[in-house]
Amino acid sequence: MFFLTEIEHRLRLPPKLLDRPLEDAIKGELESIFLDKVIAKTGLCVSMYDIKSIDGGFVLPVEVSLGFFDDIYIPAFALPDPSHIEPHDDDPKQVKWVWTYNDLELSYDDENVIRFQVTSVDYPPIPLEQEEGSKPFAPMVVTGLLNSDGLGPISWWV
Repeated sequence: MFFLTEIEHRLRLPPKLLDRPLEDAIKGELESIFLDKVIAKTGLCVSMYDIKSIDGGFVLPVEVSLGFFDDIYIPAFALPDPSHIEPHDDDPKQVKWVWTYNDLELSYDDENVIRFQVTSVDYPPIPLEQEEGSKPFAPMVVTGLLNSDGLGPISWWV
């Protein structure tokens, strides 16, 4: 016996999926979460029938790593303007940011060494509880920007 059940779920869509049609990308992520899994008080999920609605949605900040410290974020508004995101040339599942300057399109991705300006250093309060599967607590978070002269991938300024 099979039952059709409606489930509401908040989902983070990885940037590597932004080149796919939105509904296909979301359906794939939801299937990886629910398909062939037992859902409490519902049963085993054997198929996804339909996506009833999609709302919300925003682009998360750019993450930067120093290798030994990963909690550095650059919000989308702190990127050079005008810039946009597009599929990576080598791997269409990856993405890159592209800054349009005059007639030039200057791109940067996770392989570039960059210069950025630190705008704030925050020390968030230690949470009493943490959601399962969420990113580990960061005792220090650095926020930066790239939209100033001399900032961004160092290859732009050589």
